[in-house]
Amino acid sequence: MSMFSHPFMVYALLGGTGIAAACGAVGFFLVLRAQVFTGDALSHVAFTGALAALAFGIDLRVGLFAATIAVALLLGALGRRGRADDVVIGNVFAWILGLGVFFLTVYTTNRSGAGNGSATINVLFGSILGLSSSQAQTALWIGVGVLAALVFIARPLLFATLDEAVAAARGVPVRVLGFVFLALVGAATAEATQAVGALLLLGLVAAPAGTALVLTDRPFRGLGLAIALAVGEMWAGLTLAYFVPRMPPSFSITAVATAVYAAAMIYRWSSRRRAAVRSAATAAAPVHIRVAEPVATADTVSV
Repeated sequence: MSMFSHPFMVYALLGGTGIAAACGAVGFFLVLRAQVFTGDALSHVAFTGALAALAFGIDLRVGLFAATIAVALLLGALGRRGRADDVVIGNVFAWILGLGVFFLTVYTTNRSGAGNGSATINVLFGSILGLSSSQAQTALWIGVGVLAALVFIARPLLFATLDEAVAAARGVPVRVLGFVFLALVGAATAEATQAVGALLLLGLVAAPAGTALVLTDRPFRGLGLAIALAVGEMWAGLTLAYFVPRMPPSFSITAVATAVYAAAMIYRWSSRRRAAVRSAATAAAPVHIRVAEPVATADTVSV
């Protein structure tokens, strides 16, 4: 029986496509802007936001999106020109983890007995195979929306990423772009939590982008490649989880993404090694100098 005959696999592939496309796009700029730590922090924010929603008895997704987008904007406000530095992220990270522990205690002591006790596990490790039709469509459209917004600002964002000072001097709204980008990262992080969970989310965000930057140094080609890799790795991971039922889909997705990144690194290393060997062989080769024969002139021609 084909895996496409199972509705839960169709929903997972549908929602996973939107989630992966958004993660590949925002992850590319996170890696390029050296803000991967921001993605790691927001993955834990997603966990805290979800637990806060559960503790107060409201929809888990409201907590996810409200917390990740709000904290992403807070990181931008505390940083320079809408780009948070490691000190800011580290302090917010510690505060958010403390809140997560607090809300986990509140939820487990007051509400887990009356509600869904597996919700905490789903937030931590993902539950993409449990998406309903409406949830899958929502994930797809949110992913498409994040991707479309990022493509719309991609050129000025790239300019601000590569040379912030020159971009600001040329009139690019660097700070506003930083806030918009972080809001998009927050939205992508919140939606991706249901696919791979808060603990493994960074693998889906960083690995495809890192692979793309290993394989090409052209920014827009790298952006497209990161999106394609993320979607392909999502599909491959879900397929692997289907044929190996004991393997959690969140693990298989991130495992495929990590394996592809490792293969790209090995390919680049071997390519550079071959180029170095060829260069060394060319430098060590003997140089043959041909001495030109003397040209006959009027003085050397005997009459």
